[in-house]
Amino acid sequence: MKVTEKCDVYSFGVVTMEVMMGRHPGDLISTLSSHASSSSSSISMIPQQTLLKDMLDQRISLPKNRAAEGVVHIMKIALACLHPSPHSRPAMGNISSEFATKWPPLTKPFCTITLEDILSHTCS
Repeated sequence: MKVTEKCDVYSFGVVTMEVMMGRHPGDLISTLSSHASSSSSSISMIPQQTLLKDMLDQRISLPKNRAAEGVVHIMKIALACLHPSPHSRPAMGNISSEFATKWPPLTKPFCTITLEDILSHTCS
């Protein structure tokens, strides 16, 4: 494996997911990685109805209002960083820009947002 900026991006995604989930995201990473060696889509490999709220650290109360928007935005960024293909991961400059942008409003209630919703709208 050649060490590149995209390795740092991947590591950033792992650490971000670990903070958000309260545990190492090993199962999620394995699922996303298995997509790289198969012809099926990553979304179909993950239970489509996995709720974002169920992935988050259960020791912390669910976010509300602007905090919920931030959590969704951060999870989208983290998942983009974990893309199985290094060339499809965002550059650190793009990630920094994403953090500096205003979080978009949620299009549906936080408790109903699924992993599929987030994966279908990841940044790059």
